Amino acid sequence: MSLHADTLIQIIRLKHQVSKWRILAIIVTILACLVFFQKFSKYAPIQSDYIARIKIEGVIDDNPALSKLMLETAKDKHAKAVLVWLDTPGGGAVGGQQIYLDLMKLSKTKPVVAVVRTMAASAGYMAALGADRIIAREGSITGSIGVIMESFEATELAQKIGIKPILVKSSPLKAAPNPMEKYTPEQDAVMQAVIKDFYNWFVDIVAERRKLPRDVAEKLSDGRIYTGRQALAAKLIDQLGGEDEAIDWLSKNKKVPASLEIKDVKVESDSNGFLEKFTQMANGKIASFLMSQRLDGLKAMWQAN
Repeated sequence: MSLHADTLIQIIRLKHQVSKWRILAIIVTILACLVFFQKFSKYAPIQSDYIARIKIEGVIDDNPALSKLMLETAKDKHAKAVLVWLDTPGGGAVGGQQIYLDLMKLSKTKPVVAVVRTMAASAGYMAALGADRIIAREGSITGSIGVIMESFEATELAQKIGIKPILVKSSPLKAAPNPMEKYTPEQDAVMQAVIKDFYNWFVDIVAERRKLPRDVAEKLSDGRIYTGRQALAAKLIDQLGGEDEAIDWLSKNKKVPASLEIKDVKVESDSNGFLEKFTQMANGKIASFLMSQRLDGLKAMWQAN
């Protein structure tokens, strides 16, 4: 049976319309994929310039993933500047030192501004010294420049409850200090020398980065904390303010457009919800207590109980 000419023409037109809609659907799908990768993937095929924001929060530890993130940010040509949000009481001395060194490297490729939120004390302040500029609020807590090693002695308690510790060591200073033996003047001298060595390095970078005479830096580094206003007067920070002031400084002094979008760049995490909650708990007072029960390295931390 042959089709009527008008019917045949309508069928042909309909096929053409369907083909057009299919092509349009494919184009829309491709555009949607591009937008998705642009927004959510670090390997985005299309990128625009932006200001990166890196947040360092809670107790600082040795974090290779954070170092990797900073290295990737340094290589990203679209990241025109970096804001480092700091809200930390400090933590491991090596962790703070590593962040300081990473920020020093990062600042060689693009301007870096440290923005102190509630606090950046001890190792947190050490980390901030790696930035080109430090900004804090009037009520921010910073400073606490110093080093601490924590342990305890339980020999008298062990004796009272009938426990007799047995320690077989190659020399008297092995594994010292140890909670199960008396803390001797010889052990104290060794521990003080260890602390003093890293403390001197800390004071040296304060003097160097803040352009202070060494004796002035040492006087400021007696372990005390400072408010933002006090830190500014002592030249431990550069300016009072927050993110807006940081953007203004970048615009006026580093020619970074103030209109650029600010994007959070984060350390990738494969932990589940339970582990994330445990980590948050570990950044609180419970962690501070547990960390104080064993000697696992130098600490640069403000113990705010």
